[in-house]
Amino acid sequence: MNPHRMPCTALVVAAAFALAGCAGMRPAAAPDVSRLTAVEAAAGICQGTFTSEALTRAYLERAKAHAAHNAFVTLAEASALEAARAADARRASGAACLPLQGVPLVVKDNIHVAGLPSTAGTPALKNFVPATDAPVVQRLRAAGAVILGKTNMHELAFGISGYNPAFNTGSNVGVRNAYDVTRMPGGSSAGSGVAIGLRMAPAALGTDTGGSVRVPCALNGCASLRPTVGRYPQAGIAPISHTRDTAGPMAVAMADVELMDRVITGAPVSGPADLRGVRVGLVGDFLANLDADTQAAFAAALTRVRNAGATVVNVEMPQLGTLNGNVSFPIALYEAYDDMVAYLRDNDTGISIAQLVAQIASPDVKGTYEGLVVPRVLPLPNGGVTPAAPAYQAAMRVNRPALVKLYADTFRDNRLDAIVFPTVPRTAPLANPDSSSLANFLLFIQNTDPGSDAGVPGIQLPMGMGASSGMPIGLELDGPAGSDRRLVAIGMAIEAVLGRVPPAR
Repeated sequence: MNPHRMPCTALVVAAAFALAGCAGMRPAAAPDVSRLTAVEAAAGICQGTFTSEALTRAYLERAKAHAAHNAFVTLAEASALEAARAADARRASGAACLPLQGVPLVVKDNIHVAGLPSTAGTPALKNFVPATDAPVVQRLRAAGAVILGKTNMHELAFGISGYNPAFNTGSNVGVRNAYDVTRMPGGSSAGSGVAIGLRMAPAALGTDTGGSVRVPCALNGCASLRPTVGRYPQAGIAPISHTRDTAGPMAVAMADVELMDRVITGAPVSGPADLRGVRVGLVGDFLANLDADTQAAFAAALTRVRNAGATVVNVEMPQLGTLNGNVSFPIALYEAYDDMVAYLRDNDTGISIAQLVAQIASPDVKGTYEGLVVPRVLPLPNGGVTPAAPAYQAAMRVNRPALVKLYADTFRDNRLDAIVFPTVPRTAPLANPDSSSLANFLLFIQNTDPGSDAGVPGIQLPMGMGASSGMPIGLELDGPAGSDRRLVAIGMAIEAVLGRVPPAR
């Protein structure tokens, strides 16, 4: 029911009267959502500057207007408006405002939202509707968040292009970049990044195994956090690897990321860090393959961060590439089979692993599952394969512990708060089947993957727009395991220095 059409009689409507004004007063219009952050949205709703319903309608209209970007699998208009009206009624009742009361958010489609399909971007799960929220969603909803819908993604989260032919709301194939519909949005949380870039929502929940909340935010101009592995509950999320997977917040601003992280974990950040007390390291491995736009933006960002008082030092991480190579694919490809079998069984999907694989729509993902995941093998440089079990056991017993130690030693010995680098080495390429190639995948996870394998936290924030491409460019900082709050505080301070990029149009 629309509260603007309700008679001024019932007690519930009397509460809405205070907001909307049944006696001839019109409710305040929603603000310009192209500039609004989640924190500002929460404050505006709490202060009565605008209603959650008006704000939710504004975001829904933007989502519908940009259907060509294929950002959504499910746009939950009816349930979102119902939740928004409930948030407005709560405020009108005089109850204390919740942290995210009435703030519209979107959720990646591999994370359970009760009553909405959870497809993981793959056709076999198109009719799977969980009865309960994933714990991370429960916490956001308990804080008052309104779920606008479920966002599109690289199929089964197995890629970074978002070029998924399975779920399209427009005539294009796959999710498309917020700033240029012909370009790749990054993945696997592609739709979440695009929704924020186009201000279909001020914030989102994604997942990250090797870069999946950071890569799309780098390419779509948003901020994100990959938390320390294990910091967020992982139940109710379609998996790749229990060793590497984590949910993560994505948003317009670092303060929004802090708010979502605080709601999920209960651990607040007092405010931006003082950059005069921050020490960050540069590692040569993360500075390879940069295009001219990224190189220039990174150099300019470092200069501004130094001028703001931060100390930037060169550090070495011996054998980083070798160790990471011995951890990344051996763990992800080996754990993917058992973890998916357990997920399909334990969540009553009614789908077997064989049925899932048979219906995979993306050629790159189908090839990975049929050629590597299901037979439990790893690729060899000569094009052959080798059994995955020995490499997995070596990764878990020797190589991953060595990688974890390398990171811990680097932070401790150099007295670093973080390592800083471009999130991805290049601006967004064209969206086409080639964007899902193995070469493109390896290029775009070049910098995000090592920290993922070590289990350390990483933040992404925009550092500018490419001088020649006009596309967003992202900055990442990885911190010691467990330093999430400190890292977010540093990100808030750096964002204040660099500013945010303009929203997509």
